[in-house]
Amino acid sequence: MEFLSELWDFMKARKKFWLLPVILMLLLLGSLIVFVQGSALAPFIYTVF
Repeated sequence: MEFLSELWDFMKARKKFWLLPVILMLLLLGSLIVFVQGSALAPFIYTVF
């Protein structure tokens, strides 16, 4: 949790709020790949990227 608070403080201090959607999308895509890894949808997800 310390990392997240430091990241938030950095974004607040430097006015880099545009980083928040980028980080959220990277986390969402990464979690999608991890959770779909063992299912039948995996070949279709990997062709998208």
